[in-house]
Formats: sequence, structure tokens, C-alpha cells
Amino acid sequence: MTPIGELRAAIPLGLGVLKLNLYSVFIIAVIGNIIPAVIIIYILEPLSKFLMRKFRPANRFFNWLFNRTRRKYSKKFEKYSGFALTVFVGIPLPITGAWTGALIAFVFGIPPKRAILDIFLGIIMAGIIVTIIFKTIGYVSFIAVS
Repeated sequence: MTPIGELRAAIPLGLGVLKLNLYSVFIIAVIGNIIPAVIIIYILEPLSKFLMRKFRPANRFFNWLFNRTRRKYSKKFEKYSGFALTVFVGIPLPITGAWTGALIAFVFGIPPKRAILDIFLGIIMAGIIVTIIFKTIGYVSFIAVS
């Protein structure tokens, strides 16, 4: 459950090193990846509100971040929000995972239930991609590519 490894590391580790069952590894990796995303989604709003009330620099920062990000990207994101978030989380590249997806959902104000569903679908997509790549090219090659 680290923001860098997520299931991109868990699946190759479980299948290649630990020689565990494919279905068990996949399910555990997905669960281990969605738990922190759900926590992040539900903690970020109260945390940011608390910081904005208590610390003037935090208030300025969050206002700047939300206004700038929403102004620049909201039209595009509004049009494709669910699909965009799912694909963003689902493409197994550095910085495109559930943790970052939860942060994006928070910044764009996506309702928590919708964000969790979109992130969950992205995690499933990433898990399938990682599993296919790993099963196709093997552990050593997978590590070299990553």
C-alpha cells in the first residue's frame, strides 16, 4: 500500500517471487490499492477545511490550487470526468494510480461515491494490464521495463 508500488509491484511480487495463486494475488492487490484511495477521498476534504481555517498560508494555497486547476481543466474534465479518472488510474505508469486519482477527484470535487467507483474500475484495469504484461514477458523483463 505505497503510493509508488501499488498493485504494479504487488502483482509481479505475488506471482513471480512468492509464486501465489493468480486470483488471490489480483484480489489482494486490488483491495490493498482501493483502501488507501477511499481513506484519502474521505480525509482530504475535512483536512483541507481544517487547514484553511487554522492556517492562512494553507487557505491561500488551497484557494489558489482549486481555482487555478478548476479554471484550466474543468471543462475538459467535466465532459470526460468518470472516463478520464478511470483511464488515468488504469494506465500503469508512474504517478497514475489510485492515490493520485483520489487527489484529482478531491481537487475537481467529484462526489466520493462516484470517485471511488471510477478509481475502482481504474484499479481493475491497471491490474489486468499489469497481469497480462507480467504473464507475457515474465518477472525479470517486467522489472527491467518498469
